[in-house]
Order: sequence, then C-alpha cells, then structure tokens
Amino acid sequence: MDKSILSEEIQEFITSNINVDVSKLALQKNKFPASDWTTILNQIAAKQKAESKLPTWFKTSNIYYPGKISVEQTSSEKTAEYKSELISGDKLIDLTGGFGVDDFYFSKKVNQLVHCEINPELSEIVAHNIEQLHLKNMECFAGDSSEILAKLNQKFDWIYIDPSRRNDAKGKVFMLKDCLPNVPELLDFYFGFANNIMIKTAPILDITAGLSELKNVKAIHVVALENEVKELLWILEKNYSKSIEIVTCNLTKDATEKFTFKLGNASVSNYSLPKKYVYEPNAAIMKSGGFDEITTHFEVEKLHQHSHLYTSDTLIDFPGRVFEIENCFEYNKSNMKSVLENKKANITTRNFPETVENIRKKWKIKDGGNVYCFFTTDVNNNKIVLLCGKLK
Repeated sequence: MDKSILSEEIQEFITSNINVDVSKLALQKNKFPASDWTTILNQIAAKQKAESKLPTWFKTSNIYYPGKISVEQTSSEKTAEYKSELISGDKLIDLTGGFGVDDFYFSKKVNQLVHCEINPELSEIVAHNIEQLHLKNMECFAGDSSEILAKLNQKFDWIYIDPSRRNDAKGKVFMLKDCLPNVPELLDFYFGFANNIMIKTAPILDITAGLSELKNVKAIHVVALENEVKELLWILEKNYSKSIEIVTCNLTKDATEKFTFKLGNASVSNYSLPKKYVYEPNAAIMKSGGFDEITTHFEVEKLHQHSHLYTSDTLIDFPGRVFEIENCFEYNKSNMKSVLENKKANITTRNFPETVENIRKKWKIKDGGNVYCFFTTDVNNNKIVLLCGKLK
C-alpha cells in the first residue's frame, strides 16, 4: 500500500479527475514524481467503478482502492446489505474478507467482527479504510484463515466464507472442492468454532452440485440485482438435516421481489393455453429451478412444461416481468409476413427451436420499440408467437 497516494494533493487530483477517461490521463506526464503514476491512475479507475456499486466508499474521503478488478469482483452494497439481514448474534468471522464490503454491513448486525485476508496488502488497505468509515467493532488479521481461526480459538455465532476458484481449476465445471479455501474438506473444522455458516458462491455453481458437496444446508438464497443473478448464499447449521428452503430475491430500484419454496416438494404445474396476461419469472427464480412451485403459489397456469412462461385472465402481482397479450398466433410463414415482417419488436424465445438472431434475420425484424414478442411452445406443442405490451 503506497501511503503517498493519501496525500491531500493526490486525493484532490483523483477526485477532480473522476469523470476523465483514464486512458487519456495515462498519456500525461506524472504530476507527482514522488508517487507511482500507474497507481494513481488505478485509484481513479477503481473509484469510477465504485461510484454506482459502492456509493458509501465513493463518498468517503481518503479511501484507498486495491484495484479496478478487486472492485469489480467485490459484492455490491445492495447485495452486502441483503446478506447482513440473514445474520444476528454477537460475533462473526469472515474467513475471506477481501475488500470488506460484506463486513461493513455485517458490522451493523453483530458486536464483534473479524476480517481475515490472506493478502497482507489488501488486509492493510481494509484496516485503513475501516478507520475512514468509522467502524469500531472490526479487527483485521492477515494470513491463512484456518490458522487465524485456530489461533483465536473462540466461538463465533457465524462464519462467513466467499471461496475463490483456484487458477489451475480445469474446465468450466465449478465445484467447491476446486476453490480456496476447500470448504467441503474444512466443514467439520469450521463447525468446531460456529454453529452457523454462510457461504457465498458465484451463480455459475449448479445448485445440485453444491448440495452434493455440502452437508447441513438449511437454506439457499439466490440473489439477483436488477434481474441479474449475482450470487448464491448457502446457509448451513450444525447438525441440521430437515428440508431445505430456497429463497429467490431480485433486488430492484423500486422493490424487492421474493419467492420462497421448499426444495424437493412434489409440486405439479397446472397448464393452459395463453390467456389475457403472460408472466416471465425473474432471473433468480429461473436459476432456482422452482418452476413447478409457481402455479402452486400464484393464480397462474403454465404454457408448457419447458417454456417457463405463465398466464392468467386476472392480473396479479408477480415476481418477474408482466405483459398483456395483444395477439397470439401460430408461428408460420403467412402469419409472420402479415404481422411481424419488417417491423420493430423486442424478441424473447422460450422453448423454441430458433434463436432470436435467426428470427430477426429471417423476418427482417428490427430491435426495440414497445412491442414485446415471445416465441414459444404451447401446451399442445404448437409453436406460437405472443405479441404483448409490457406492464412491468
């Protein structure tokens, strides 16, 4: 950590250039010869990333950033705040502290918080930043988290872990055993220090695969931000062996869409031809796989087993996009030529043999406008097109 970056002159320079293209600044001569120019530029680039993702850090003076990539990879404040709502108690230890965004919010929920970070420079950065953020109940330790946990030898209410994939992990298959720390291997060790464990994983992790590696899973939270799944949260409780709750959450500017169900429920969907309204589940529900639960919880019916679109005659509050069907027709040459060819429309395919790109090219349909088209398959296995107006 280059402390010269925290000088008043350099901090003023960073702030005054926050809206300037860093690649253009890089062509300029270093205005501060005693400090590294690349480091200063990196601070500007990282702070630019933080403006929307980490507004608290962005608005706080003398924050030191570890680099643009670290800021890109860290939790957003919105998802960090969501995680904090899931914990309570006196003490929490974060075994993979990183930039400390999650811990900033955890610190509001517990009396004592321990931040472990294997990278000593990042640990030093976080220790500096928590002083600027006026956190009084958080302590930073640099080193191997398992060694720190054993050395502290305390009971915690919660252990939090955000394991990172090893660089040498082969292929696209994402398994927890391929991450650092190796959580499946260390679970018994962790449960010796806490009864509750929260594990954050990337959304690429398959839920079934995660369950095959973990034990004592009590709940899985699928967290999306503005309809983009950002993380899976695995809640483990020592000796827990009952049913697993799946919680889907889509955090938006205006509201929080939540949908909860028990994993393994023998739910069966009700089916129907398209009615007046059509519903598309949000990304968190799509990731959860709880498609058959939807017709049990909401007064809707499914268009087809594999379409994952739902319909009703009465408008309902639904966790996802909502449309009013203005026209429904069979997908064929005649109908496409008379209704959509050379028009402008937003296109989505669900359980349909052609891609969006192919449909646009084939029928010369431009992107955009106020018409929303679903190319899908109905309950009778007919290929159909729904022309809709968006309500939500």
